[in-house]
Amino acid sequence: MKLLKKLYEPHVLSARSRLETDPALRRLLEPSIKPAVLERFLIEWLSRAPYLTEPVEGWILRTGERCRELGMDAIGQAILTHAKSEAGHHLMTMEDTHSLVEHWNARRTPPLDARALLSQPPTETMKAYRRLHDEVIAGPRPMGQVAIEREIGFLAVTFGARLLGHVERVLGLETAARLTFLAEHVAVDVGHTRLNEKLLEEALTHEPAYARDYAEAGAQALVTYIRFLGDCLHTSEDLLSPLRHVA
Repeated sequence: MKLLKKLYEPHVLSARSRLETDPALRRLLEPSIKPAVLERFLIEWLSRAPYLTEPVEGWILRTGERCRELGMDAIGQAILTHAKSEAGHHLMTMEDTHSLVEHWNARRTPPLDARALLSQPPTETMKAYRRLHDEVIAGPRPMGQVAIEREIGFLAVTFGARLLGHVERVLGLETAARLTFLAEHVAVDVGHTRLNEKLLEEALTHEPAYARDYAEAGAQALVTYIRFLGDCLHTSEDLLSPLRHVA
């Protein structure tokens, strides 16, 4: 992975550093976070996640097809084969939402409606995340989609793993067990990340000049997803603030 480390990674380090410095992500992992805020964040995040997760299989399939159109047959075929592993993951986020809402309603107020939460319109950040994928795949450097997957996978295996452990400590194993989408991605994205790194390395052996283009797509996706997580936390804090209850 020499080319990846030399040509690609320098351009994503700033975005990755936000996993340690972003104020919202830091608050989520604070030992002093109110359990209700953390639990409400999980519900907000997973109820909105289907909008970002349902297109993933299609994005990967389109990327594979675009790569084959551009003469990268072996890479394209590998991407098409990988797409199968992403099928139906948005259903996990929906199931987790229902499970978490049921758990919340049995113990906390105000009561929540899972179907209403899942029907919320997307935020501007969510729209920007989907738009980025579509633009990269349709553009001249569709391998940028593989870089996006690589960086979102990095988020899952680093921040996602820390978040899952934090949920176990703050909310207990009963709540953590309902996070099947998060748990699966923490586990399987290690392998997916290796595959995406291998594909990027192979692409760079043929076209090293495009390393920065790929990295910038991945970095933009990571920053946008971090912003999305922050939006979910801010919403949760606002909904549970004492001033809001008084109003």
